[in-house]
Amino acid sequence: MIRSKWNRWLDKKMIEMRTLLVQKNEGMGTVEIILIIVVLIGLVIIFKEQITGLVEEIFEKITRQSSRV
Repeated sequence: MIRSKWNRWLDKKMIEMRTLLVQKNEGMGTVEIILIIVVLIGLVIIFKEQITGLVEEIFEKITRQSSRV
């Protein structure tokens, strides 16, 4: 009897927690993704010259070392 009452109470609490978690997270994914994209675009704009130089350097190194193979 006591075990059964405990199980029902625990089941009820688990369902409440699951419902709460689902309700809290609705729609947040889109906002988070948009914020991440905005930050990444900002970083690319700020560090455009450094990124371009790094990529050119990497491709030059790949080209030089590919002739060895």
